[in-house]
Amino acid sequence: PRQPQPRPSQLEPGNAQRRRLSSTLCPKNRARYNPFSESHFKILKYQPQFPQRFGCIEDARSFCRRFFDWYNQDHHHAGIGLMTPDQVHYGQINAIYAARQHTLDQAFRNNPHRFVNKPPTPPAKPTAAWINPPTDMPNTRA
Repeated sequence: PRQPQPRPSQLEPGNAQRRRLSSTLCPKNRARYNPFSESHFKILKYQPQFPQRFGCIEDARSFCRRFFDWYNQDHHHAGIGLMTPDQVHYGQINAIYAARQHTLDQAFRNNPHRFVNKPPTPPAKPTAAWINPPTDMPNTRA
């Protein structure tokens, strides 16, 4: 079979670089867009400890190891009910939610005047999160 010939615009100097750049800047509605990674990168980039430049690859690796430990074990995420990823991953959601509710109930009993509309509740428990949800999920029962 005959090989396709490149278009004249593909032969222009620098055009390959522009094509590579445009493919990395894909719009948010494309399948490659990952909101979790984007959010993660933003948190990493705006950390006060994030340096202007790393001295070498080992400096970058060392920084990222500490960052990922903090991010997974200590950073409470609004999108997952102010829990850490480790708490969610290791199935501690119900225990943490119950402990928070107990604390809020106690605060309400001790100072009901501080809660005007209703007794307080903790943030909602996280549910399944998908980057690309399956189009058809079989009916499953626990």
